Amino acid sequence: MQVGLISDVHANRPALDAVLDAMPDVDAVVHAGDVVGYGPFPSAVIETFREHDIVSIQGNHDRGVLGDFHDNFHEIPKSAAEWTTERLTEDELAYLESLPIERDLYEGAVKVAHGAPGKPNTYTYPEDFSADLLGEESVLVVGHTHVQAKSEFDEGTVVNPGSVGLPRDGDWRAGYAVLDVESGTVDLHRVEYPREETQAKIDEYGLPEVLIDGLEHGELVFGRAKRSVTDSVE
Repeated sequence: MQVGLISDVHANRPALDAVLDAMPDVDAVVHAGDVVGYGPFPSAVIETFREHDIVSIQGNHDRGVLGDFHDNFHEIPKSAAEWTTERLTEDELAYLESLPIERDLYEGAVKVAHGAPGKPNTYTYPEDFSADLLGEESVLVVGHTHVQAKSEFDEGTVVNPGSVGLPRDGDWRAGYAVLDVESGTVDLHRVEYPREETQAKIDEYGLPEVLIDGLEHGELVFGRAKRSVTDSVE
């Protein structure tokens, strides 16, 4: 069984469209959270998730759009979340609310968590990947950092497919991965997309200008140091 892995779409429709077009034939697409937030196309992205039956969990920005801002949620993403809330319908908000915090898939072979298992707002950077993160699953899929990476251990694999909508690893291209569930092998991929379309809409809608630069360079840091797996921040 082949599964496409994506994360952190952040309402970036051109990036999502490019990833789905580039992805090889798969049996399902699984998303590790943050359907919306930051980006200017929240309704279109939710519509695409529904049309393609993308299996998703909630990310912290999805919860922010629903009014649940955890501690240290920075003012820039908070303003983008509030902008998003004003533009979504009740049905679209209900869709986000229906998403679980975590998922166990394919008879327990795959676990999907936004930050870390049991810690949905925690950053798990590549240097934090370890076998200790794994439970009964053979593949753990995380997001949240917007940094594409995978690590293989005797116990299984930890993978972040990278951000579709707003990479933060210095590569502006949209990230995704393809998982073979039976073998547990994961291949990482990047794809170019017309980022200028997203940048133009960010400018038109008056979203934070820093997002335009973030899309340009594949980096977005709000004046804070990188955090470890033990910390819980926005």
